[in-house]
Amino acid sequence: MSKTKERTAAPAVTQPTQVSGPVAPPRVSARRRRPGVIALSLALIAAGGAGVAVLLLQVGDRTDVVTVVRDVQVGQVLTEQDLGKASVALDPAVKAVRADDVDSVVGKRAAVELKPGSLLAPAQVTKDSLVKAGEQLVPIGLKPEQVPATALVPGQKVQLVHVPAQGAAEAGQEPGKVGPQSIAGRVVKASKAAPGTGVVVVDVATAAEDGPTVAAWVAADALRLVLDAPEDS
Repeated sequence: MSKTKERTAAPAVTQPTQVSGPVAPPRVSARRRRPGVIALSLALIAAGGAGVAVLLLQVGDRTDVVTVVRDVQVGQVLTEQDLGKASVALDPAVKAVRADDVDSVVGKRAAVELKPGSLLAPAQVTKDSLVKAGEQLVPIGLKPEQVPATALVPGQKVQLVHVPAQGAAEAGQEPGKVGPQSIAGRVVKASKAAPGTGVVVVDVATAAEDGPTVAAWVAADALRLVLDAPEDS
């Protein structure tokens, strides 16, 4: 009996199609241009450019002003070494000495204490001496409990009140006058509290004839400083 060999047919292999030459990209239909969208885009670009231009103009609107470069005490004469220059965007409400006017402040006195890094304002300098003709300057030491909570500033008007020791007679008091004796003065400068003691030294200008009396009160520790109310209060 003959055996017949069965042959299993191999699966057909599909050969890739050979393509000659470059393959063309698929065609994409061109969209229809819309004039309204183009016009709106151009308008937005123009508006953005205008905003940037305004911003650049604001940033570039700077003013050269005079600055303070080192500590200057009240009454000290300003020199060129005390001052510098800076270019800042200055608010119209801020009063500052322009760099072109620096010569107008050199040689004047500081009316207030000046700190490095600050702008110099016209009101911070004066051509007048802080002690006027016919006045004397008396230094007064105030203990911590005698220093007023209100900051003492140059130009502030005060009363120097004589407070003798308990039971002592009021020296030089006019007959029939009731109450302690007082002398008018004006603050020229006030120091910071001394480390350890807390004592504040205040330079007070008084009339020349009252200077010796005030100095005697200070020596006897029989003086108190009282602030006058502001004139515009």
